[in-house]
Amino acid sequence: MFKKILIANRGEIALRIVRACREMSIRSVAVHSVVDADSLHVKFADEAICIGPAPAQESYLSTAAIISAAEVSGADAIHPGYGFLAENAAFAETCANCNIAFIGPPPALMRLLGDKISARLRMAESRVPILPGSGRLESATDAIARAERIGFPVMLKAAAGGGGRGMKIVNDAESLPASYELARAEALAGFGSGDLYAEKYLPSPRHIEVQMVADAYGQVVALSDRECSIQRRHQKILEEGPAAVLTDEARATLFSLCERACRDLGYQNVGTFEFLFDRGNFYFMEVNPRIQVEHTVTEMVTGLDLIREQILVAAGVPLSSPFARRPRPRGHAIEARIVAEDPETFAPSPGRISALHLPGGFGVRVDTHVYEGYAVPPDYDSLLAKLVVHAEDRPHAIARLRGALEEFVVEGIATNLALHRRIVRDADFCSGQLDTHFLERFAA
Repeated sequence: MFKKILIANRGEIALRIVRACREMSIRSVAVHSVVDADSLHVKFADEAICIGPAPAQESYLSTAAIISAAEVSGADAIHPGYGFLAENAAFAETCANCNIAFIGPPPALMRLLGDKISARLRMAESRVPILPGSGRLESATDAIARAERIGFPVMLKAAAGGGGRGMKIVNDAESLPASYELARAEALAGFGSGDLYAEKYLPSPRHIEVQMVADAYGQVVALSDRECSIQRRHQKILEEGPAAVLTDEARATLFSLCERACRDLGYQNVGTFEFLFDRGNFYFMEVNPRIQVEHTVTEMVTGLDLIREQILVAAGVPLSSPFARRPRPRGHAIEARIVAEDPETFAPSPGRISALHLPGGFGVRVDTHVYEGYAVPPDYDSLLAKLVVHAEDRPHAIARLRGALEEFVVEGIATNLALHRRIVRDADFCSGQLDTHFLERFAA
């Protein structure tokens, strides 16, 4: 087992990993930028090392700084969390070359799945349904020809994409060249690659994902499903599980698809398979080869610690007995992402938190790195906290979430708490009438 793990991340996920290390009697090393010196993950880790100034490129995205911190501290493993370097195959290879374990899938697998075009092709080989689409687009003219074969509307997507960047809906050939250039510029700026592909656009699908775990000995298990249809600009805002729309038969079919694909890939560690669900059909979108923000939903409905299992699998331990078979979900869980944003304009709202009260009670969990007096920096993702509730069924979970949101107080900065309070009282949300455009209709 590892003796010391360096956490190459910040915020709530870094603190979550610190806690898992403590429970496993593993020493933890927090890294932080200058502006994160007072964050809770820094305060509660066994050791802390400053790795640079505020810009992520000079700190949390600096391979040299993080590897140096690992070597200086004597860490024998690095946990990347999510975001930053979590899906960076070159970083994982550097870890291996420095004899430091990377807590995640093998680099070759990350590289394959990091290219959405290659991932689509591999899923098709494993008989996982994919939407009609193209290969790599060579030009706007090429994109028009392929889009006409696919049939409008289409979605242009970044091959190295994520987080909604480099994605454009195109309804006709006339508007495609301008959309192509915009998507290409976004992709190049965001991911260092302007490669695009086209995919058939579904106007009102649901977003369903499956939490997977696999060890180095061929054991692969689909743990649970989650619905993530409430999004803004392809960024998830509220997630829940199990997905109320799925029948037991549809769920079993989906889980079998994912388990077969994982075996075909030789997948290891945790990962999430994401799908669009439309008129009873599943269509593969992507694999996220890391822990997800919303892993807490799965933890609440299964009672299983995903961060702990990640560490064990990376250390070469076979899946522990609770993970070695599909668990039956226990009740329903919902996660609301609380972010430092204006609820109307969605503009970022950094600043100092002057007052904070976190909700509690039976079935309520809050994962956060902030506290009263904490200064939210403008340099990173605006996530402040994840409010997760668990109850015996969806209606009771919604009621519990309403109460918890009313108790949640953040003063000094703007947050999206008011937006969440409106969502959980919306008739369509309460009845489960969801799709990926729910928030657009809701805000209209």
